[in-house]
Amino acid sequence: MNHQNNVCQFRGASKYVLDDELAKIVNISMALEMPLLLKGEPGTGKTMLAHAIAESLKMPLIVLNVKSTMKLLDALYQYDTLTRLNDSRFGDSRRDVSNIEDYIKMGKIGQAFVAEVRTVLLIDEIDKADTDFQDDMLDVLDQMQFDIIEIDKTIKAIHRPVVVITSNAKKDLSDPFLGRCNFHHIAFPDAEMMRRIIDVHFSKISSDLIDACIDTFYRLRDIRGIEKKPATRELINWIRALKADPDFKPKILSRGEVPYLGVLFKKSGDLQVAAHQVGRSRF
Repeated sequence: MNHQNNVCQFRGASKYVLDDELAKIVNISMALEMPLLLKGEPGTGKTMLAHAIAESLKMPLIVLNVKSTMKLLDALYQYDTLTRLNDSRFGDSRRDVSNIEDYIKMGKIGQAFVAEVRTVLLIDEIDKADTDFQDDMLDVLDQMQFDIIEIDKTIKAIHRPVVVITSNAKKDLSDPFLGRCNFHHIAFPDAEMMRRIIDVHFSKISSDLIDACIDTFYRLRDIRGIEKKPATRELINWIRALKADPDFKPKILSRGEVPYLGVLFKKSGDLQVAAHQVGRSRF
């Protein structure tokens, strides 16, 4: 395995607004060769950070979307016994059925280990997995190797990937897991940071529109009884919708009128609560 201590510095990407503290923890994690664990509510840019690192450092991105039913073996490799059985029964395969390795397919972690170039490995929503999965996965990432028992072969990482792990904090992670990662909590952007984000996504947009949209957006997020608050992605899509409407004028937002609420709220209950609140004069 190649150790790459002289890594390039991450300073952000074309569509990712980065604060200094987050940039530092990314670069420290790469220098120390430790996984970076990101927590924060949905919409704070945890997943997009991995995309931004890959873009900035010109590395391939490999994404492991964790599921509640996933076993660690699925993330390492899969042995396709069914195809091998069919090939042996019908004899019409070009593969040698006696060669089990032909029926081994790498999972996402395995792909990162055998890649010829260094990759960014995003392990998304680790809190969906059980504790055994979490701890065993970090054992593999510590050792940078795993065994394929069917062929008695050890897979060692050619290059140590840059590992980014995200959690929506829906379930507590074990102390051993937390102790083996660098940790950063990404807070939801404040109004000033949100303006910078909007500026990145819209090259030509009036200050009046930005001010009106941001003010309305944060008031909508503060409505009580909302299960899934609108996040940055919803705000950007909402602004796109408003800009695409030739009859829209920013001043209607200051009067309490909020068009296209369905772009901001994706749950029926939330939409009803928001519509009711918007319809009241004190909104």
